Amino acid sequence: MKIQDLIKGLRVIEVAGAADKELSAITADSRQAREGGLFVAVRGVTVDGHSFIPSLAGKGLAAMVVEEMPAEREESVTYIRVEDSAEALGEIASRWYGEPSRKLRLVGVTGTNGKTTTATLIYEMARLMGHKAGLISTVANYIDNLREPAKQTTPDAITINALLARMVEAGCTVAAMEVSSHAADQKRVAGLNFAGGVFTNLTRDHLDYHKTVANYLNAKKKFFDALPADAFALTNIDDKVGEVMLQNTKAARKGYSLRQLADFRGRIVESRLDGTLLSLNDRQVEVRFTGKFNAYNLTAVYGACVLLGWDPEEVLVNMSRLVPVAGRFQAFHSPKGVTAIVDYAHTPDAVVNVLQAIREVVGAKGRVFTVVGAGGNRDSGKRPIMAREAALRSDRLFLTSDNPRFEQPEAILRDMEAGLDTPELREKSLSITDRREAIRAAVALAASGDVILIAGKGHEDYQEIRGVKHHFDDAEVVAEVFGLK
Repeated sequence: MKIQDLIKGLRVIEVAGAADKELSAITADSRQAREGGLFVAVRGVTVDGHSFIPSLAGKGLAAMVVEEMPAEREESVTYIRVEDSAEALGEIASRWYGEPSRKLRLVGVTGTNGKTTTATLIYEMARLMGHKAGLISTVANYIDNLREPAKQTTPDAITINALLARMVEAGCTVAAMEVSSHAADQKRVAGLNFAGGVFTNLTRDHLDYHKTVANYLNAKKKFFDALPADAFALTNIDDKVGEVMLQNTKAARKGYSLRQLADFRGRIVESRLDGTLLSLNDRQVEVRFTGKFNAYNLTAVYGACVLLGWDPEEVLVNMSRLVPVAGRFQAFHSPKGVTAIVDYAHTPDAVVNVLQAIREVVGAKGRVFTVVGAGGNRDSGKRPIMAREAALRSDRLFLTSDNPRFEQPEAILRDMEAGLDTPELREKSLSITDRREAIRAAVALAASGDVILIAGKGHEDYQEIRGVKHHFDDAEVVAEVFGLK
């Protein structure tokens, strides 16, 4: 593709050099820059792509997209100066791969909790409805039925468009993707054409990056602000900021709720550990999910599917065929009658939601134990809050390691212990640094009818310690301790 065709429609301030040159590749990673290619200098959180421009001299690049013209320029390189290179990268990546998002019905899902489940179930529902579909999520990416590992919740703009292009090539007509707050803030979804957007909820998370809840909210709101007029914007109106998300959107505004009148109304009729009888717009369906938080997710999925134009009756029938996402309220039952729930809950609100769902089912028939930690080098302010909320809703609490990264696990545990601010909470809590041993201890103390929540890691199959990922899978450990392997 020629430079002039690739940059058409961008907010270009200045072009220095020939614009009719053919390009061999595009990249925002200086290590991947190659002869005849285009390099986009993006200002990242920790690294500014402009600082690598001098090191690219003599590499034979055809062009560079920059926000500032370099002091020294190569005569053979065309320089395109733009207002915002991150936004330009999204537009360029889309055009380079043939604007694949315009050849799919792409639904983006954002929010603190429930993104993975909601996006995955929209993908699964599309397949059940007879469509070839794709998925970009925290757990995995799918090109129809081809599964590929995911490195981050929302990849960079080039990777997203490459995945979408492969989906189109495979015959997919629908795709769902998680849109993280980081991705929205860093404009990784710029240039994408969404058929719809879904907002799940907003609670405290990622403040190590966003610094304030207001910044975090605005990052997610940017996604809805950018939706086109022919898209739908579906929000959880029970969430205190649900309708804020729709304030400036051009898309058709729709709401879902478990508590009030809405376009899509969900209601729990009966709940068990292995499923729920759910009412959706006054029609009942048996689903294999438990808890109010999952009722919200399923109501959002139902709403998104109907808004995609699918027959509501057929959608309802297929709701009963959906199965939980790996690491999301994943249940294991021991021979002695103990149930373990492995869940990705890693925020105070998510832990509360899962524990409330368990308590609603268990009632006074059994005890609830919780094994939970907190990630290192992330928002430390949520640690004591999460420990306290877990302790308040558990009969026994086991604080342990999550992904300590470059922090000392003991220091993270001390932060969590600070939330145990009464003798009663401290008395029911035990700190065990080794996560495997913490799970073993919980199982050893549990009796028939008890439920153990193992929270924080869900689908993850590793622990990150000092920059090294060691294999560790909560589900594997539970199966081993229960004697199921």
